[in-house]
Amino acid sequence: MTSFLIGATSSGCGKTTFTMGILRALSQRGLEVQPFKCGPDYIDPIFHSMASGHDSVNLDTWLASKEHVKELYNHYSRGADICVVEGVMGLFDGYDKSKGSSAEIASLLDIPIILLVNAKSVAYSVAPLIYGFKHFNDGIKLGGIIFNMVASENHFSFLKQACIDVGVPCLGYLKQNPKLTVPGRHLGLTITAKQEMEELICQAATEVEKHVLIDKILSL
Repeated sequence: MTSFLIGATSSGCGKTTFTMGILRALSQRGLEVQPFKCGPDYIDPIFHSMASGHDSVNLDTWLASKEHVKELYNHYSRGADICVVEGVMGLFDGYDKSKGSSAEIASLLDIPIILLVNAKSVAYSVAPLIYGFKHFNDGIKLGGIIFNMVASENHFSFLKQACIDVGVPCLGYLKQNPKLTVPGRHLGLTITAKQEMEELICQAATEVEKHVLIDKILSL
């Protein structure tokens, strides 16, 4: 079984959009995909379920013990081909320093992290940023980088070179596209809202299939 956590350098990097896209893309390949969400968030799991066809499960070391979180993960991952955990806020942001953070959850479950980086208005300067996230905590496994808000193939070439020089796999990118922005945080319970989210999920999955190295992610 393949497992990974989708983290980000900060909030607003596009974690939920990418998570929905990869969930749908993997499901369309005929894989049984089990989604999870770090923290007590109840909105993103609704989107996960729409994208994957499976109920998303919260993993939160603030409200629950580490042992219970591991039990939840092991229980709901049974029978799945792949488990996808969406992180919360920035990778190391928790209720007390990194306690309760995405990084803590990934370390607890011993799964690699795919780090989402917002590349808007930046190019090779992402190198020291990625280097810092790679070396800040030896307890995590950084499986690769996904860039969001990429302007062009030329822009992506600078970003990819930064990954090469830092020694972290580049797993692809998502283009700048206003249509790939999750709308305002609503409950997602109305028919109109669900239709909008379904359209967004389909668009995100198409972009993931085009520009993300899914087979390389599955090899994690």
